[in-house]
Amino acid sequence: MIEHATSAPEHAAGQPPSEPPRRVGPVAIIFLLAMAVGLGVMIYRGIGTRVSAQAKLEQDTHNAAAIDVAVTHPKRLAGAQEVILPGDVEAFIDAPIYARVNGYLKKWYFDIGARVHKGDVLADIEAPELDAQLLQAQANLATANANLALAKTQATRWQDLIKTNAVSQDELDQKVGAFNADKAIVAADEANVRNLQEQVSFEKVIAPFDGVITARRTDVGALIAAGSGATATELFHLAAIDRVRVFIDLPEQDRASALSGASASLYLNEFPDKKFTGVIARNANSIDPSARTLRVEIDVDNPNGQLLPGSYVSVHLKSAGAANPIVIPSNTLLFRAEGLRAAVVRNGKAELLPVKVGRDFGESLEILDGLKPEDSLIVNPPDSILPGAPVRVIPDSGK
Repeated sequence: MIEHATSAPEHAAGQPPSEPPRRVGPVAIIFLLAMAVGLGVMIYRGIGTRVSAQAKLEQDTHNAAAIDVAVTHPKRLAGAQEVILPGDVEAFIDAPIYARVNGYLKKWYFDIGARVHKGDVLADIEAPELDAQLLQAQANLATANANLALAKTQATRWQDLIKTNAVSQDELDQKVGAFNADKAIVAADEANVRNLQEQVSFEKVIAPFDGVITARRTDVGALIAAGSGATATELFHLAAIDRVRVFIDLPEQDRASALSGASASLYLNEFPDKKFTGVIARNANSIDPSARTLRVEIDVDNPNGQLLPGSYVSVHLKSAGAANPIVIPSNTLLFRAEGLRAAVVRNGKAELLPVKVGRDFGESLEILDGLKPEDSLIVNPPDSILPGAPVRVIPDSGK
């Protein structure tokens, strides 16, 4: 009779019985999650600290390398622009006065600062030798006239005698020839007398034009040498100042402002509130190659004599340049081998921009090209600054 098993089959001999699977409890899961989170936090903090330290190091390095700079901005000039230049005042006519005869100064009539008119006698020169030559020449002329009168009488008589054949034709020709010779001698002596009279007239030193005596370089009894050479003595210096010439050296880029007939304003330091008006008379029509300037003459009426020769004046000309130009301080430019450069700040770094300069106003310069009004210009940029160099703008530097 076969029996049915009612229990689980037995394990094979030598095999341990299998254990049922264990289940992880919720506490263990929470513990594992906490450990994982803690480990992640530790790793994150370590990495973050290193990243932060690296960033701080880079920032500190950047700050250490950055150059502290002050900045300013280009400005636009408003209204009509002027070219302002120094000018030199010169007399309209300026001449040294020399003697025309040798002698001694007998008397002078005008001293420095005196106003004289054309034809006024400035001084008398005593020239006894010249006076004696004139007397001798006049005596010679008188003798020549007497001889001429005799020769004329004889020639006339011989012309009457020839009609009766009392004299020969040869004798008549001799008398007529003697008359013509004496006539020529008289003409020569008359010319000599006129020449000496002209020279004697130079014993009086005459003013050649209206003006002011600016120098007297002789005195009574001084030996006077005629002429204007090295041995001659300048007696007076005469300047016409009712109208003066003012000369300026106009930069080449402003030569369009030197139009003949254009007006110019002049100012003197001693008359700060007074404006003198002149007219551009002419220019040299040639640029000085050493200074790159154009010589310009301005004529100014000076009836009161307030503009003195040799004075310094400030000349204002209307500019023919662009209206409302951009100007920058002169201390914002760098002179490099490749040309003029302006250092500007962009995105915390320096950039060197090429610029084209127009007029020079002294402390400022006109910029024709290369900059905009919103650019931040570095004031007094160091010569060692390079493009891309980090810079740090000093607060309120533009004020």
